[in-house]
Formats: sequence, C-alpha cells, structure tokens
Amino acid sequence: MNIAGLQKMTLLDFPGRVACTVFLPGCNFRCPYCHNSQLLTGDSAGGMTTEALLAFLKGRQDLLDGVCITGGEPTLFPELPGLLAQIRELGFAVKLDTNGSRPKILKQVLPLVDYVAMDVKSSPEGYPAAVGLAVPDLGDIEESLRLLMSGETPYELRTTLVRELHDETVMTHMGQWLYQLNGGDKIQKIFLQPFVNRDTVPDQNLHPPETAQLTHFVELLSTFAHHVSIRG
Repeated sequence: MNIAGLQKMTLLDFPGRVACTVFLPGCNFRCPYCHNSQLLTGDSAGGMTTEALLAFLKGRQDLLDGVCITGGEPTLFPELPGLLAQIRELGFAVKLDTNGSRPKILKQVLPLVDYVAMDVKSSPEGYPAAVGLAVPDLGDIEESLRLLMSGETPYELRTTLVRELHDETVMTHMGQWLYQLNGGDKIQKIFLQPFVNRDTVPDQNLHPPETAQLTHFVELLSTFAHHVSIRG
C-alpha cells in the first residue's frame, strides 16, 4: 500500500490531538472545488510505503498522540483496516476522513477509529453538481450517515461551502435531509468550511460565500443540529 503524502504534525486536523495527517491516493468523486485534486487518479508516485509510515510513527510516539487518515477517499483501499489496526497497535488514536460513499468499509473500520469526519457535500438534489457525478449513490451516503448517527464513535459532519453550489434552498434541504435521517432528532454537529481557492482546485471559477451568507447558513442549520459553526 502506497501513501501519497504525510503532514508530519498538525494541531487542526484531529480535535484535541497533536497528530500527523496521512494522505491516501485516489477518489471516486470529482468535486470541482477539491483541494487535493492531485490525488484523484490514485497515482502515488513519489509517496511512501506503509512500512516507512509505520517507522515514522514509531519514532514519534512521544511527540504525537493521533493520526488522521484522509485522501482522496481512504475507504477505497482494501488494506485500510489492516493499516488502522497497525497504527492503533502503536498507541495512536485514529481519525478517519471520508465522503461516506463506502458504508460497508466504514462499518468494518469503525471499531478501529476514535473519530470520524464525514463530508456532506450538499442537499440530495445538489449532490451531482457538488461531487461531479451525474448519479451519485445517495443510498450509500445515507447508510454511512445512519451508521454514524446511530453508533458510539464520535463524529462530525462538514460541508465545504461554494457560492455557486450552495444557497439557502440547498442548505435548508440539506438540514431537513440530515434531520430526517436521524429520526427527527437534531444531529450532533456540523462544521461549515468556506471554500478557499488554490491552484490545485479543478474549477478556478468558484468563490466562497459572503460573510453574511455564512452567518445565515449557521442560523439556518441550527434548527437541525445541536452545534453548527464555521471552520477556517
């Protein structure tokens, strides 16, 4: 298994932990606002091996207490459960970032992770434009959401907001959708992340929402979640 990249230390990616972030290559979505588009094809040339990653972690056991696994989409890898188990054996807490498109794998690895961050890209009707696919499987997305909502693993939901893709109607329908999936109860927490353009973003014609719109979205989603805040 090849690792596409490694951020050796972060205080931001894993709440409450001093962590490193491991980037796995390849993704089954083609979000037009993706910051890691260089990872989409799964080409990890110039990366590192699993053995090299584990050796790095063994040398950082006194400095780090968490490992964030992100991508790309980590659940595409059959080797993911084994990697997570090896990381935990070294004494690290594990956070998994996922788009929720592979619920069977998510269910398999939940006992091996301490925290999950799942991207909710949009409302159901907004998903095709948000993920760059004509027919994304929302049944899989919903199954992953139910797994998190009904389980004991701490989690967060997060949405990257793009002016061209997210408006009041989209955000209202997204909140209603999540609320209904949780059986008519408020969900734990949603983080809203304003889009930031970089040279790696596939569509260079996108923009973040205005500040007033961000504030409005927080107020709107607070009807459906206990905690809503802006990150970034």
